[in-house]
Amino acid sequence: MPDRFMILFLRVIWCLFHPLDLQSALYELCWHVVQGSLKVDVAASLLADVMELREDMPSILADVFCVLDIETGSLEEKHKRDHFTQLVGACLFCVPDAVLKERLDPETLESLGLIKQALQFNQKIVKIKTKLFYKQQKFNLLREENEGYAKLVTELGQDLTGNVTSHLVLESIKSLIGCFNLDPNRVLDIILEVYECRSDQDEFFIPLIKSYMCEHQTLCHILGFKFKFHQEPNGETPSSLYHVAAALLQHNLIALEDLYVHLLPQDSTIVEEHKREILEAKQIARKLTMVVVPSEKTDDKEKDKEKEEEKSEKPPDNQKLGLLEALLRIGDWQHAQSIMEQMPAYYATSHKAIAIALCQLLHLIVEPLYRRAGVPKGAKGSLPKPLWSRQAPPQVETFEDLSKDVFTMLGYLGPHLSHDPILFAKIVRLGKSFMKEDSLLSCFLSIADQVLLPSLTLMECNACMSEELWGFFKLFPYQYRYRLYGQWKNETYSNHPLLVKVKAQTVDRAKYIMKRLTKENVKPSGRQIGKLSHSNPTILFDYILSQIQWYDNLITPVVDSLKYLTSLNYDVLAYCIIEALANPEKEKMKHDDTTISSWLQSLASLCGAVFRKYPIELAGLLQYVTNQLKAGKSFDLLILKEVVQKMAGIEITDEMTVEQLEAMTGGEQLKAEGGYFGQIRNTKKSSQRLKDSLLDHELALPLCLLMAQQRNGVVFSEGGEKHLKLVGKLYDQCHDTLVQFGVFLASNLSTEDYIKRVPSVDILCNQFHTPHDAAFFLSRPMYAHQILSKYDELKKAEKGNRQQQKVHKYIAACEQVMAPVHEAVVSLHPPKVWDDIRPQFYATFWSLTMYDLAVPQSAYDREVNKLKTQIKAIDENTEMPLNKKKKEKERCTALLDKLLEEEKKQLEHVQRVLQRLKLEKDNWLLAKSTKNETITKFLQLCLFPRCVFSAIDAVYCARFVELVHQQKTPNFCTLLCYDRVFSDIIYTVASCTENESRRYGRFLCCMLETVTRWHSDKTTYEKECGNYPGFLTIFRASGFDGGNKADQLDYENFRHVVHKWHYKLTKASVHCLETGEYTHIRNILIVLTKILPYYPKVLNLGQALECRVHKICQEEKEKRPDLYALAMGYSGQLKSRKVHMVPENEFHYKEPVSSINPGGLQNGPGNTGKPAAAAASATSKNEEGTAEDAEKSKDKSQVAQKTASKNPTAVNKASSSSNGSSTPNSKEKEDKEKSGKEKKEKKEKNSGSTPEAKAGGKEKQKEEKAGDNKEKTPKADKDKRKDEKKDEKSKTDGKSTDKESSKERDVSKEGKQKESSKGEKPPGPGSLKSPVPRAEGAESEREQKRRKLDTHSSPSHSSAVKHHANHSTAPTKTEADKKESEKSRDRSKEREKKEDRKDRKRDYSNAEREMSQEAKRRKDENGTSSSKHSKSASPPDSPRSNDKDNSKRSKSTSKDKTDLAKTDKTSGGKKESRHDKEKSEKKRDSTGTKEDKKQYPLMF
Repeated sequence: MPDRFMILFLRVIWCLFHPLDLQSALYELCWHVVQGSLKVDVAASLLADVMELREDMPSILADVFCVLDIETGSLEEKHKRDHFTQLVGACLFCVPDAVLKERLDPETLESLGLIKQALQFNQKIVKIKTKLFYKQQKFNLLREENEGYAKLVTELGQDLTGNVTSHLVLESIKSLIGCFNLDPNRVLDIILEVYECRSDQDEFFIPLIKSYMCEHQTLCHILGFKFKFHQEPNGETPSSLYHVAAALLQHNLIALEDLYVHLLPQDSTIVEEHKREILEAKQIARKLTMVVVPSEKTDDKEKDKEKEEEKSEKPPDNQKLGLLEALLRIGDWQHAQSIMEQMPAYYATSHKAIAIALCQLLHLIVEPLYRRAGVPKGAKGSLPKPLWSRQAPPQVETFEDLSKDVFTMLGYLGPHLSHDPILFAKIVRLGKSFMKEDSLLSCFLSIADQVLLPSLTLMECNACMSEELWGFFKLFPYQYRYRLYGQWKNETYSNHPLLVKVKAQTVDRAKYIMKRLTKENVKPSGRQIGKLSHSNPTILFDYILSQIQWYDNLITPVVDSLKYLTSLNYDVLAYCIIEALANPEKEKMKHDDTTISSWLQSLASLCGAVFRKYPIELAGLLQYVTNQLKAGKSFDLLILKEVVQKMAGIEITDEMTVEQLEAMTGGEQLKAEGGYFGQIRNTKKSSQRLKDSLLDHELALPLCLLMAQQRNGVVFSEGGEKHLKLVGKLYDQCHDTLVQFGVFLASNLSTEDYIKRVPSVDILCNQFHTPHDAAFFLSRPMYAHQILSKYDELKKAEKGNRQQQKVHKYIAACEQVMAPVHEAVVSLHPPKVWDDIRPQFYATFWSLTMYDLAVPQSAYDREVNKLKTQIKAIDENTEMPLNKKKKEKERCTALLDKLLEEEKKQLEHVQRVLQRLKLEKDNWLLAKSTKNETITKFLQLCLFPRCVFSAIDAVYCARFVELVHQQKTPNFCTLLCYDRVFSDIIYTVASCTENESRRYGRFLCCMLETVTRWHSDKTTYEKECGNYPGFLTIFRASGFDGGNKADQLDYENFRHVVHKWHYKLTKASVHCLETGEYTHIRNILIVLTKILPYYPKVLNLGQALECRVHKICQEEKEKRPDLYALAMGYSGQLKSRKVHMVPENEFHYKEPVSSINPGGLQNGPGNTGKPAAAAASATSKNEEGTAEDAEKSKDKSQVAQKTASKNPTAVNKASSSSNGSSTPNSKEKEDKEKSGKEKKEKKEKNSGSTPEAKAGGKEKQKEEKAGDNKEKTPKADKDKRKDEKKDEKSKTDGKSTDKESSKERDVSKEGKQKESSKGEKPPGPGSLKSPVPRAEGAESEREQKRRKLDTHSSPSHSSAVKHHANHSTAPTKTEADKKESEKSRDRSKEREKKEDRKDRKRDYSNAEREMSQEAKRRKDENGTSSSKHSKSASPPDSPRSNDKDNSKRSKSTSKDKTDLAKTDKTSGGKKESRHDKEKSEKKRDSTGTKEDKKQYPLMF
């Protein structure tokens, strides 16, 4: 055998085990025989060998022969046909003849000899087919006897209760058919008819039919003909037929595919009907939400009626649904599921009968598991009848069995579980039991999403089912619940036409209720809302929230009307609120980008009210706020603020009255009674719920840290994009919420919980990057708790009742608790900080509160009196029932006792704290550097950060400074501290937000209150400040002998200092008001309003402020209404305070000035109308000066006092003198000579064409114009800049010039200024002077004195005069006079050097001290250099020298004036920065001391 045929044979063998390739292999083998390439006998032997391997090989080979027969019959090559015939003939022993006769053509059979003639064979086939398929054996009615059918019906209708079986009946039926010639098909039809009538006899008829008929197709056709008979237009298929068909299907007597084609309607018709129903539902929903004109309403109603009439006509019978119902009723779930899969989702179960049938089937299946795990205690129920059919789904015994059929059935049932509330309750109870066993979580979540919630939607007002479902849902975490609510609200209602309609109806009903909701009908409207919410809470709440976002006046009635909701509805409400807050389509800012949108504010208010009043879980809302903070968004902190305020009764506001603020410094009971705007009651339960939510979900500390970080992050993340006003509001909101939240945690968390959750302050700052003020704010309650706990432990350990022992134990407790804190705070700041202040002082400042420093006695008394009044009123009220009267009286009495006990407790606590501070104070400040640096660090690190933290902290900072002063703390300069606080507040005010400016204003108000108390009464001043180290004006440097006693600031000098502070406040206020910047103006108006009780006190300062504020009112009325409102409010209050203002001479002592010297109307920088200069200046001088300077100042002060009654020029010379040989008489002579010379020069130069006269006229015009238009910038500011520029110039040009020569030039210049200012008008209110214009010459002495008092505001005033005087006298000087003056000055300089050295060693006078104070004060106020305002040299020997100095000064002033004008033009009138100013002050101070001192700018 050739190789290729061997391969072919092997392939055939291989194909025997791979049927798909066997036919092709056999075909290929036979085709080789046909073509002649393989011998017939070889092929026949091969085929014979493989025939035995498979039973069906003859049939397969016959098929191959059939194909080859057709192919070879069409070929022209006769030999191929012969080869095929030979091959088939050789294989006859393999393939039966009968098979070949079925497959091959008659001609081929004839050639093979299998038939005789092909023609006859064909004729015989036609006859047989006709007989089999087309000829019917018709039984003539005459042959079919009626008696047979009657007996058949009788046989089938007999009583089956006995021993009658289907086998016996079948034998009888066969006998009847044979005896009466009955048609077997008709007999089968009669059997089915009888089965329909006796459909309950399934056990009899099913075996009968199964035995009678073996052909399923015949039975299916007969059954199909029965269904077609009822498909007439008005026909109705009987339910018995459905039952018969279902039973036959269940027992597999017929196939569903065969019967399904006989049923109507078609599947395509069902799909179209479903789509049409959805469109109709959407149209109905659209109509319900549209606003329709009344005329259109009537037309729509008529159309709707017509449609309803059409629908009322009987719909065509749906045989598929009828069969489905029957299948479900007998428990044939497999066939029922097959039918339901052919239909759209929920189409079948939307028919009530089918839904009920499926529910009954579910009842039967879940009953055993429900009885075991779901029945509540004490509940009883009737057992349903079990299904008899073995083909029905098995009943479930475990939760795992539920996943086989029950969950699938529920999925098909969908929202139509609403038809069976009992089954609904069973499934829910099984769910609750399942959660205890914890398995199949995802399946139950799917059932809740697809079945339970949609079914609740279709239940009408079933509150019990809602509560039952909440019992199941509350076992899920809120994340799962909210996901279910979201799908329920946003997806479920669009899946079914019936749900679409329900949604539209719910919205329509909600509109109806909300339109009629008012405060008066809350109860009936609330009941309607409750009924509607039981089924469709998501849709209802979504509409209600949308209305509240538009109309915030609905909040109160809506909150009151929600009391009829179920627990599930409250939970859904919380979700709906969060979803509304997180709506990405809504902008959280108004269109002006400066304020938070009103819808967000309304929702926040609703949150606070709803969560307080009703038991709603807070975890979701708190987590939402936390997530927003993580994302860097702080808008939603408004929600947290409202929730804490309403639920815990903790208000954070800067608009507190003084009485409220005082009450807030007491205990918790006093805060609740008198610290808030409304008395907050019944917050115990709500605050407990809030606390539990925070602790259970570990959100307390994260919220605090995120708020603390976000507070500073607002400025950087929002500052570039948002309006500055909005950024400030967001910062304030973040800060206020942090304070409020921190207060809540401190007052509600137990000591253990608080300590467990809040880490130490160094971890907060270094690891969590919490700002220091916020870190101490969070840690402060922890320290207080720990100290009290430790104190109680020590008291119990050692029982001693003496007060002294208690104090020692308290101090010991403080040391144990605070020692780790002292170590921890060291890492918060650079090591250099601790050179001046000790960590103990730093920690003490940040750890104490107002509760620790003082007892608000008056607040306690006020609240106690209120309660006593209430008790009295209750006793006198005769209408109140006795029961209620007794309860109210008991409540008031209990509160009264609590307040008294709390007051006593706080009093003891404050005494212990003061004793502790008294012992600690000596180690607070180290004084390693200057007092100025110590105060700077105290302000920078302690005072300023905390004074803007809260209103209570603002008061605390002021009281702490006073306490440190009262404790006589070593190395603490009270005077310098107050001076630094009041001096140049511009930068601090400009950097504040709106709320911070309120707190800063309150801080300044408290500081001014203390200062005003000392200022108003000398006795008080002497008592509280007289012998205190904080008011020392001279300190010995550490390198000098400290044996000499330091001087105290006397009362009159203190009054001068206070006036200087008032002036500086005025100057800073005017600057802020004139910048035009929104933030500057707003903040300074807020600060001024806060400090109004104690500032302004001086009349002319008040007038200057009034003038500027009036201008703001005019300018901002149309542009910025909020600034206009602030300015108008302050203006009105300022006018009402005018009666309390006093002239300057009453505010502080001023020397009377002689009327013969018109120049005396203005007080120049060298004028000693004030006996002493500013004390803060003196303090700085004392820190950095030497003992020799102090002794010299004493000597000079004595000289100044002797000459105080002279004119200002003489006084100026006397006070600037340091020459011990110059007596008062010689000075008077020199003054007279000089005055005479000046008068002569004045007469010669006083003509109409002189420059002085022109200058005077210009000045007059300028001041008249200023009086009318109210200048924007005080001239003092310009002069300040002018003096600073001159100072810088003198610094660079005259580095080698001695200190004494600088003093000499300054004195001579100031004296000349006085002379040149004669006859000049005083400035108008624009320069902070009296607004009344003055005439030259004819003025009475009384008028001159009055003007002197009004215009002497501060040394800065005289700088303005100096500027005008120099400008008018400069052109009168000649070049020769200047040279001569310079020579004379050089000679006097050398002479004065020697005399000064002698005087410094010989005696010490008070004149130098006072002059140094005056110079330092001018330096602080005007920014002038030390070369002008430091210690003065002795006066020149002759008036000529003075004239030369004056000439040079005049020239320099004119030049500086020009430079100043340029500077003002380019810089827009802005002031020199504080840092540069202090830097120049440091340089000037260093010229008079042996070591340089560094002063840090205030930063916080």
